[in-house]
Amino acid sequence: MTGLVALATTTLFLPGAAASPAAADAHPHGSHGRHPLIRADVARPQPSPAPRLYPVNGAVPAKTKNPQVLAGTKVALRPLVIALDNADFGLPTWKSVLDKVGTPYDVLLARSEPLTAARLTRPDGTAKYNAILLTDNALLYPDGNGDYVSALDAAEWQTLWTYESTYQVRQAALYMSWGTFPEDYCLRAGTEGSVGTPVQATLTGAGAQFFDYLKPTAQIPISYSYVYRSKLAPGCDAQPLLMLGTDVAGVLSRSADGRERAGLTFSSNEYLMQTDLLGYGLLRWATRGVLVGEHRHWINADLDDWFNSSDHLYPDGHLETDPGFRLGGVEAASVNAQQVALRELNPLAAGFTLNLPYNGGDLDPEAPARCSAVNTPDALTSFSRCLASSFRWINHTVSHPELNFTSLAVSRAEIGDNLAIGREAGLTVPTEVLKTPAYSGLGVYNPDPNAPDTDPPTDFGLAKSNANLLNAAADLGVKYLHGNMSFNSHKPSCFNCGIYHPLKPSLLIVPDWPTNIGYQTTAPAEQTLFYNSLYGPNGRWPYHDHDLTYQEMLDYESDVALQHVMTGSAYAHTLHQGNLHQYVPGKSLTFDWLQATITKYSAKYRVPLKNPDWMALAGYVQARTAHFAELAAKSDPVWDKTAKTVTYTPAKTGSLFLTGATSSTATSDRYGTDTITQFTTAAGKPITATATPRT
Repeated sequence: MTGLVALATTTLFLPGAAASPAAADAHPHGSHGRHPLIRADVARPQPSPAPRLYPVNGAVPAKTKNPQVLAGTKVALRPLVIALDNADFGLPTWKSVLDKVGTPYDVLLARSEPLTAARLTRPDGTAKYNAILLTDNALLYPDGNGDYVSALDAAEWQTLWTYESTYQVRQAALYMSWGTFPEDYCLRAGTEGSVGTPVQATLTGAGAQFFDYLKPTAQIPISYSYVYRSKLAPGCDAQPLLMLGTDVAGVLSRSADGRERAGLTFSSNEYLMQTDLLGYGLLRWATRGVLVGEHRHWINADLDDWFNSSDHLYPDGHLETDPGFRLGGVEAASVNAQQVALRELNPLAAGFTLNLPYNGGDLDPEAPARCSAVNTPDALTSFSRCLASSFRWINHTVSHPELNFTSLAVSRAEIGDNLAIGREAGLTVPTEVLKTPAYSGLGVYNPDPNAPDTDPPTDFGLAKSNANLLNAAADLGVKYLHGNMSFNSHKPSCFNCGIYHPLKPSLLIVPDWPTNIGYQTTAPAEQTLFYNSLYGPNGRWPYHDHDLTYQEMLDYESDVALQHVMTGSAYAHTLHQGNLHQYVPGKSLTFDWLQATITKYSAKYRVPLKNPDWMALAGYVQARTAHFAELAAKSDPVWDKTAKTVTYTPAKTGSLFLTGATSSTATSDRYGTDTITQFTTAAGKPITATATPRT
C-alpha cells in the first residue's frame, strides 16, 4: 500500500489542564480506554502503467467442427488462466479475482509451456477446465524485429478452440483490442489511448444481464488503463456489454463454430475498482455459474469500549484524559435510532446491526433496565439493559487492560468476569468470541514499557503472544480471537480466512479492518483535526496535498471502506464508543461513515450487504479457512452436464463452498441470482450436488 494512517493514538496532542463538563455522563468507575497507535492502509496501491496491445489482423484458420464428434459431458471445476509469462500485466489480476472467490485454477505460461490436448483433458476424457481465462485475447509479444507474434501458434490456438467446442467451455479475455487475430470478436477500430482520471462506462441491456449483481444504471469507472474504444461490426454475432458513450468497451460474441467468448477492451489492474465490479462477472459467465467458491458482500462494524470512557480530543487541539468522554444513556437510544434509520434508508443494508465490544467494569449493576435517565445511578447502563436486544454484544474484558504480559489469574478474571457481568445485566454475549483491548496479548506491543502511546507497536509475531491469555481464553470456552489487518502476523494467507494460533490451535484469529476515525474524536471538527494532523501536508505522514474538510475526509475514508466491501471481504471494521456521540440530533461520526459507504455501494450494486452476528461471521471465516485447506488437495469436483450433477470426494474433514449447485445435505444461500452452497465435508466421504447452471 502507498499510504498509511493511524487508527488510534492517545498523545498526538498534549492534554489540557482543564477537564470539560461536556463529557456525557462522566462516570467514576475505574477503567479508562486508551489505545496505542495502530497504522492502517489508507488507499489502493497505484497500478503500474497500462500496456498497449498492438492489434493485429489476420485470423488463424479454424477447422470446421466435425458433427460426428460428440460433446464432452464431464468437466472439472477448475479454470485455466493463459498468460504470456510471469510478467504478464493481466496475470495478477486474474489471480486476484480467483483467489477472492476461492476457486482453484491453473496457469499456463504460453511463451514457455506448450498447449496440448493432454494438458486440457484427463485420460478418461474428463475436461480438466471449466473455463478458459485469457489475460488478453491474442497473447501477442514483440519478436525483436518490429513485429508482434502470438505466444500460441496456429496449432495451439486450434487445440484450444477444439477443446472449447467439444466440451462447450467458454472463453473470457480480461483485456482485448480490435483486430481479427487470432479470431474475429466483431470489434472494429475506433480510438485508443491511456486514461488516468476515471472515465465512466455504462451497461447495455445485455451487460445488465451479464453483470446482474450490478444496478443496470451503475457507472463503471475505468482508470489507469489503456482503452480501445471500439465499434461493433454490422451483421456480426455479437452484443456490446459496456459502452463508453457510443463506443464499445466490452463484448459478448459467438464464433462460427458456436464457441462463446467475452472480453473487455481496457486493461485492468487487481487494485482497480473496475476489477472489483467486473472480474467476478467475467468468471461467473465463463464457468456458466457452476464453480468452486463463492462471492458475496459484507459490512460489519464493531464499536469498541461500550460502558468505558476514552480520551477526548477537542477542536483547539488539547486532549482531555480525565474524565474523558463516555456516551450518555439518551445517546444509547440515539445510537439505536440511527441504526434503525440506516436500515430504512438503505434496503441493501436492511439487516444491519452494530456489534458492541463492552467493558463491564463501568456497567453499574444497580442501574435498572429501563430507557430513562431518571432515578438511575448510571443512565448508560439503564438504557443499555433496556435496549440489550437491539445490539450484538462482544466480550472486551472488564477493565480494558493491555494483556501482553498479564498473569493467568488476571487474564481469566478479565475474560470470565466480563461475561458474568454482561449476562447478569441481561446482555446476550457469546462465550466463544473475545476481543482483547487494542488487540493486546497477540504478539504486537511496544518493547519499551515507558514509550508514549504515539510510538507504533512492534509486530513480534503470534509466537510472542501472551501464553497466559491464550490459556485463560481457551479454558473459558473462547474459540475466536479478534486480530487486526494492520499487523502482518494477523493477516491470513487466504481471502476471508482466519489463522489458527500457533501456540494454541484451538483458537482462531479472525482479523478486523481498522478505520481512520480516531478513538478520541466525537464530532466533525475533532475528527478533521485528528485526521489532518496525520495526513495533511504538515501531518505526521503527509499524504494529501491540503488539509481535508470533514466532507472530503468522509468521502475519502468511505472509499477505503468501500474497497473492502467491494472485494468481498467479510471482516468487521473497528470504531469506538466516542464515535457514536450525537454531535447534532441524529448524526454521529460512525453513522456518517456508514451511510457514505453504503450509499456508494448502493449506487453500484443490486445484491444486499450481509451483516451476520459475530458467531456467524467467525463460523464463516472458519469454513473459508477449511475450504482453502481442501483446495490444497488439488482434487476437483466434476460437473456431469448430462446427469446435471457435481460430484466430489473430499480429502479433508471441513467445509467446501460451491456456487451454482444445491444439495439436501448442505446449507444454501440465495444471493442475488447465485445459489451458494456450503458443504460440511468428511475425508473420503463422497458428496453429490445438483448443478444449476446459468444460461
